[in-house]
Amino acid sequence: MRNRISQRLTLAVFWSLGRLPPRIAFKLGETLGGLFNRLPTQRRHVANRNLELCFPEWGQAQREQVIRANLRYTGRAVAETALAWFGGRAVDQIPCQVDGLAHLQAAQSDGRPVILLSGHFLCVELAARLIGPRIRMAVIYKPMRKKPLMDQAMLRSRSRTLEGVLPRTDLRQIVRTLKKGIPVWYAGDQDYGTQNSEFVPFMGVRTPTTTGLMRLCRMTNARVVPMFFHVNTTGDGYTVSLGPAMDGFPTGNDRTDAQWMNAVLERGIRAHPEQYLWLHRRFKHPPPDERPAYADALQKPHNRRGDRS
Repeated sequence: MRNRISQRLTLAVFWSLGRLPPRIAFKLGETLGGLFNRLPTQRRHVANRNLELCFPEWGQAQREQVIRANLRYTGRAVAETALAWFGGRAVDQIPCQVDGLAHLQAAQSDGRPVILLSGHFLCVELAARLIGPRIRMAVIYKPMRKKPLMDQAMLRSRSRTLEGVLPRTDLRQIVRTLKKGIPVWYAGDQDYGTQNSEFVPFMGVRTPTTTGLMRLCRMTNARVVPMFFHVNTTGDGYTVSLGPAMDGFPTGNDRTDAQWMNAVLERGIRAHPEQYLWLHRRFKHPPPDERPAYADALQKPHNRRGDRS
């Protein structure tokens, strides 16, 4: 009961925020993100730890700069989600440039299915709404089973502009969609556990990497086209970037293919590191011979004496 009340309150806030002009909603979101920066939360420590692991060449000052920007984009993502779910026609007028569409067209030219390989960038919800009218596609997603009201709102939003919203566990529906010639958006950058995974480097860190993409390719003979998206420098629009198809993928060796997939994802992340989901514990399942990545980061902030990160 308490959970449903909390979800209803959250959705009420999202509805109110989503009815604002986008420019004002973005500003409010970024202000909220600035407030996040002042709180020594566990998630902030997780972000700092992720950057320590992924960018060991950076000093603490550079990590702090990226974290501050990342938290502003995190606040903005709250507004983007509200606009994506509840915004009116003004949202559909937000500039969205698509680069590299010829790569997708080339991959589809002989009728083979196409999987769009992407990652969890913070503007994902608004990107889904803006990309839908420009690129015919479906999306694979992880249902929010503990937050059914939020899940329903997300499904309604995505279903308005996308050809399909496919639970990641519904393999039959995913395969059927691909074989109909509808490109499917697939994110392979999160930690789904050690089953059906290979321990290979992601941003230089050995971590479980899903082999689901390779399995889908083998089942459908699909090509893989990288696709990334980000907020423009001016902050008033978005860019979707499509790359050339990964010719020869998969090779048949899951370890090699997982490394290849991660290398592609890394290029997208390094292009705009401040806009990636660093609050996520990407390295929560370490190899058996290594210490847990977040052993210190997940201690309660008030127990971390002298830590001002």
